[in-house]
Amino acid sequence: MTRKRRTAIVTAIVVIAISAPTSAFELTTELVADGLSQPLFVTAPVGDNQRLFIVEQGGQIRIIVNGQLLATPFLDIDDLVRSGGEQGMLGLSFHPDYADNGFFYVNYTDNDGDTVVARYSRSNDPNVADPNSALVILTIDQPFSNHNGGCLAFGPLDGYLYISSGDGGGGGDIAGNAQNRQTRLGKLLRIDVDAAAPFGIPATNPFGPTTDAQDTTLDEIWAFGLRNPWRFSFDRETGDLYIADVGQSRREEINFQAGTSPGGENYGWNVKEGSACFSPAVDCVSNGMTEPILDYGNIGGECSVTGGYVYRGTAIDGLQGTYFFADFCSARIWSFRLIAGEITDFIERTEELNTDGGPAIGSISSFGEDAEGELYICDLGGSVYKIVPRPVDQVPDSCPATAGIEVCNDEVDNNGDGLIDADDPLCPQPCTASFCGICIVPGAIVTLIGFIGLKRTYPRSRRKSLPADRCAG
Repeated sequence: MTRKRRTAIVTAIVVIAISAPTSAFELTTELVADGLSQPLFVTAPVGDNQRLFIVEQGGQIRIIVNGQLLATPFLDIDDLVRSGGEQGMLGLSFHPDYADNGFFYVNYTDNDGDTVVARYSRSNDPNVADPNSALVILTIDQPFSNHNGGCLAFGPLDGYLYISSGDGGGGGDIAGNAQNRQTRLGKLLRIDVDAAAPFGIPATNPFGPTTDAQDTTLDEIWAFGLRNPWRFSFDRETGDLYIADVGQSRREEINFQAGTSPGGENYGWNVKEGSACFSPAVDCVSNGMTEPILDYGNIGGECSVTGGYVYRGTAIDGLQGTYFFADFCSARIWSFRLIAGEITDFIERTEELNTDGGPAIGSISSFGEDAEGELYICDLGGSVYKIVPRPVDQVPDSCPATAGIEVCNDEVDNNGDGLIDADDPLCPQPCTASFCGICIVPGAIVTLIGFIGLKRTYPRSRRKSLPADRCAG
């Protein structure tokens, strides 16, 4: 499908029309656990509503049961793991039938610095795994210590295991791994762990299985052209896939794949970095490559995207379908919805998600999702937080006006279009004094500073609402 696009030439400043409302509810976070050793991920098996499993970079998996952190690790393989920088135990995923078979999968860098994906089993104690049950599923030789990817997840629609791998590290992918379909580096892999050991190739993989001896493309490749897909996730309701790919030095990107996709997408690296040409720096040929749905410049402290999840829980009414992500370096958090391929409701959440009176959430290493679809944030400094609704008595009673927009007030026509705010479709509803909402002034222009820093072409729908504290004028 073709879309009309507008070209905007921008450096540090881009002027756009703002037309998306802010959130109609307030969020906050509550501390779930602290004193952890470099937590990198949090998850839970299907149907397990009592426990959370937290991955620590050094090679341990910890359990929280009914809010209490257990002293004994679920799994401790620190003697097998090289940890530090971008290495360590990086990913964890429970088999969809974990309740019956007890299988779970980890992704770690071994003592040689290479990637290992291995299956383990729980022991007779449900809170302790059997450390001697390891079955190595696959390994990937890593030429450098960085860009290991490391994320694991089972597809909610197909039940296959997806594995992210970085381009092998160094800088600029000088070996061309991401575009080379004869290596696992710079890829998203899809395998069938329920087939013959150690794994099988799904019949519907885009590049295999094949009997053609001349075809050297690896059968397990699902998508390629990735630099360092540190975190990806599925929308548990739709099967849509969001892949956050850490950029080289200029742009961070979030890629999207519909749940109905047959796979085979090329996300562009190292021909492109986000929406910009990388190699060559100008006039790159990107035919057949899939553009990110969102990318942003490494300006003002941003430098490494941390992908999150689409909220599908039940505790926060109205938040369903909202995707969260962050930047590791700046610790800023944003959310948006993707509706019919278009980004809407782009909101910065940093301030509201930092706990009142508590320490600021720092280096955001990951988001996580529990069995009920509620979302969590991992702070590499040692803490895990849960995203929760802010109690009504903590929601502010008044809100400041922002340049070009006015605070919503039921009986006032703030934007001067002849309708009081309560009846105005340009104002978010419900419009009450206790809600920090905005009424869009027709034709208002807002100057957004610093979020986008390169010449690029982008659809009108992606130019609606950038972080509010970047607004001036």
